[in-house]
Formats: sequence, structure tokens, C-alpha cells
Amino acid sequence: MGIQLTALMSPKEIEIKELSGKKIAIDSFNWLYQFLSIIRGYDGKPLMDSKGRVTSHLSGFFYRSLNLIEAGIRPIYVFDGKPPEFKKAEAEARHEARKKAHEEWVAALEAEAYDEAKKFAKRAVFLNKEMIEGAKELLAVMGFPVVQAPSEGEALCSVMVKNKDAWATASQDYDSLLFGSTRLIRNLSVSGKRKYQKTEWTTVNPELLVLKDVLSELEITHDQLIILGILIGTDYNPGGIHGIGPKKALELIKNKKTMAKIFESEHPMRSGDAASGGGLAWNFEISPQEIFDFFKNPPVDEYKIKFSEPDPDKIKKILIDKHEFSEERVENGLKRLLQIDEKPKSQKSLGHF
Repeated sequence: MGIQLTALMSPKEIEIKELSGKKIAIDSFNWLYQFLSIIRGYDGKPLMDSKGRVTSHLSGFFYRSLNLIEAGIRPIYVFDGKPPEFKKAEAEARHEARKKAHEEWVAALEAEAYDEAKKFAKRAVFLNKEMIEGAKELLAVMGFPVVQAPSEGEALCSVMVKNKDAWATASQDYDSLLFGSTRLIRNLSVSGKRKYQKTEWTTVNPELLVLKDVLSELEITHDQLIILGILIGTDYNPGGIHGIGPKKALELIKNKKTMAKIFESEHPMRSGDAASGGGLAWNFEISPQEIFDFFKNPPVDEYKIKFSEPDPDKIKKILIDKHEFSEERVENGLKRLLQIDEKPKSQKSLGHF
């Protein structure tokens, strides 16, 4: 879900050519869910091989990666590790929401209400270990760095950007800004996404958010941005403080400045206590300070970024032999991949990054 900061953000729309030559750290779970949600048939069913194994995510990673490297972008794929214990409540809530959406999807299919079925199917995305490992395997044999984070992928992406090992984080969520990523790219796609808004279709182009510009526009510090996220609600305190949206949270921070003053106590009150003490009600087991500390100092291991030469035989074995992709389409994709890797010596091939 991520932090709902859209109302306060003023992103810069960019052209994909502006990212040519840059390494981008990608929040891979974000893309996994995106591909599994979007790449579906008319009835909402994901792409599958004859054995019933879902392949939507493999198709998404294969073709989007080709588009990105043809545009000169060098993607670094970062995968989530073990989530923090205090994310458990949000994970359970999401699981229940997906179960309900799955039930509604099945009911819509039985009623042959295919438009409704596709809508529910997009919310009924379940990710399993086989899908994750399959995506990692494909990306690795395509020659891309595949990096395993110890915890949240966005946290490691942000560290890479802060260390200047990547130029920006790519994710639909704003969390990486709280983790300290100096740049965030949303809607990273070469052709632009088509989205129906109100009465017409519009093209959604890549957007760039620069952390220092965000802080300057909001007139707050990075620490205050983290507090702002906590007030609105993060994955670790979903829903945030009842009755406080982005604009009210920003006003509170500008008036009170610090966490202690905002909550009027080192130990924020539980629900129902606010009336007697004048502070904000806090309905979560974890404290605001623990969430703040996690964003400031997330668990991050040493990482290695290494691009390598693509292996066409292994790519075909995964996509054609194992998952029954169209041989013609995969061969055409491989031609594109190998043409990129066979650029003149004056230009860097994939394996030389």
C-alpha cells in the first residue's frame, strides 16, 4: 500500500531518454505485484502455462527489461527479505483483502460478468516463493544484478541511491523517500501507461521526485517527513492517526516541529486516552519512535551490483521449454537483447556495466 503522500507531492514528469545511462534500483516486489495484477486475460485470469503455473510476472519482467535497456537504462533488481515483525498486522489485512477479492472474482466469473471479474482479479494477487525465485532466475540469466535485501527492498534501494551506486529508486510507493532515497521514479515505463480517468484515457508518464526539492517545497526536514508519514499511516501503522490526512499532518508538523511535542508525551496515548490528556490517540502496538528508527536505520547488508552477459540458452530454457512462451516472440526478444550487448566498443554493453 505504501504511504499516501500524493496530495502533497509535485512530481516532475520526465521523458524516458532523460534516464539513459543511469542505473536504477528497482523495488522488485512492487513490480511483481504490478505484473501479476495487470497482465491478465479478459476474465481476469493471469497468464499460465499448461501445468497451471502463473507466468504473467515473467512476461512483464522480460519485456519491460528489454524496453528499459534499449532506452539506455540499467536496472538493478532488489527483492524484499523478511519483513519486520511489526508489519505483520498489515500483511494479514492485505491477505484477507485478497481472499475476499478472490471470492468476488470467482462469483463474477460464475455470473459471466467479465468486466467485474477482471476488476476483482486485479485485487486478488497472491505472491508465492515459486514466482519470486522464477523472476530472480530469469533476470539473472538476462544479465541483470539481482540483489536480495535482508528486509524491505525499498530500504536497500534507498541505501544504494544514497551511496551513489544507483541514480534513483523505482517504485510506485513513496516509502523510499522516508528511507532517504535522494530520487524516486514512479511509473517507470518506456511507452507510458494508459489509464482511464473519469471520462477519457490518459497516458501516465514517468515521474521524478527529488528528495531535497520535496523537503524544500513542504518546508520540513527529512526527519519531519518521516513523522509526517507516521501520522498519515505507514505499512507499520496502517491508517495512521484517525482523522489526520496529509494536509493536517503537515500543519501539525509545522506547528509542533517534533514527535514529542506532536504527541505531547514520550509514550503516546492509547485509544480513548486522548480526551483526558490532550494528546493524539495511538492504536498500535509499536511506538512511533520505533517506526521512526526503522526508517532512519533499516537493516541493510552489504550488497554487490554486477551486470553480466545474457545467456540466451538459459533464457530459452526458462521461457520456452519450461513455461511454453512463444518461441518466435522470445527469439525476437533475444535479438533485441543481444543487439544491445553487441554495441560498438565505444559504447558499454550490458556485461560491462
